[in-house]
Amino acid sequence: MSTAKLVLNGKEYEYPVFEGSENEVAIDFTKLRAQTGAIAYDPGYGNTGSCTSTITYIDGDAGILRYRGYPIEQLATQSTFTEVCYLLINGRLPNADELDKFNQRLNKHTLVHEDMKKLFEGYPPSAHPMAIMSAMVISLSAYHPDLLDPEIIDSNIMRLLAKFKTLAAFTYKKSVGQPYVYPRADLNYAEDFLHMMFATPTQPYQVNPVVAKALDLLLILHADHEQNCSTSTVRMVGSSQANVFASVAAGVNALWGPLHGGANQEVIMMLEDIQRDGGDVQKYVGMAKDKNSNFRLMGFGHRVYKNFDPRAKILKKAADDVLHALNVSDPLLDIARGLEEAALHDEYFVERKLYPNVDFYSGIIYRALGIPTQMFTVMFALGRLPGWIAQWKEMHNDSATRINRPRQIYTGEAVRDYTSIDQR
Repeated sequence: MSTAKLVLNGKEYEYPVFEGSENEVAIDFTKLRAQTGAIAYDPGYGNTGSCTSTITYIDGDAGILRYRGYPIEQLATQSTFTEVCYLLINGRLPNADELDKFNQRLNKHTLVHEDMKKLFEGYPPSAHPMAIMSAMVISLSAYHPDLLDPEIIDSNIMRLLAKFKTLAAFTYKKSVGQPYVYPRADLNYAEDFLHMMFATPTQPYQVNPVVAKALDLLLILHADHEQNCSTSTVRMVGSSQANVFASVAAGVNALWGPLHGGANQEVIMMLEDIQRDGGDVQKYVGMAKDKNSNFRLMGFGHRVYKNFDPRAKILKKAADDVLHALNVSDPLLDIARGLEEAALHDEYFVERKLYPNVDFYSGIIYRALGIPTQMFTVMFALGRLPGWIAQWKEMHNDSATRINRPRQIYTGEAVRDYTSIDQR
């Protein structure tokens, strides 16, 4: 095993260096503080590996994303969301019988306890769906046993995966003041969610295959993305041996932020701002290039991908297909196409690799499917759920897991004496 040397205050230390299966190099600083009294300072953890994982591989420079070794391009075109759920959670692709039983178990657990409907009643219609979702997910732990028995953990994982879409649909119904629509066992995962979202007691929802396929694709592409903010939050909370419901509820809250799961909502808000200002795309392209402008182009570029986001390539075609099939006429989508054209061909954006990312196209597609903007982040959470569960399960089953406890560099006042209030 190779080593890395650190020289601190004239003293030399050696630390093991190891490689991942894709030749990623890591220096093992596990004993750094114990040996040197120093810690690694890394705001945002951009250079810190918090764990080893067998779930997702990303190469941002090459634009590669794989789940359990399978390229996202293959899963997007050949798989289904529930098959990807099985893959992420169980580590391998299911055979036909296993997938059938998996879907049957999901159908068995889609209903939520009737008492949970009373919890929805306590929220005003204006409540953000993510606030309600985080509360409902943690509330599931009150209805299902919180034990460390492997069989109970497995059942709770299936319950969470099945009930999450029901809770998401109920959250939407609450916001529009409509009666809740119960799940149907004869529909697949995406179809059932659309049914619960858009059906009413007097008007059944006729599932459009194009819409259901597009939604299934969106869920696949969002299913996991390595150690992002929300996934790392799920692992951090889970490291205290918190149950899967509590850990995923924390992930929901982390995803809520506009710099993470709220980014596709920010895209639509940006398009609405441009529309209100007359819809002049070139004006805003110019503002995006101007260093003195406060305007920020949302949905372009990515912190991880220094090339084109591989998910965006897939969604670009899907967006074109959906808009064509549904014959959607929407001024916001026209503005989005103008921005896309500029980003793909304008030298300024091409040189800086500010390509449209997954948030840009997912926002466009969700809008075309009739999903309200306030629900966009919930849709992201619905897709990311199997990844959160897989990461929690991997962390939970790893005997080397320690409760997460980051360090800090204190920059406050040095020791000082307390003075009474009349002396201040």
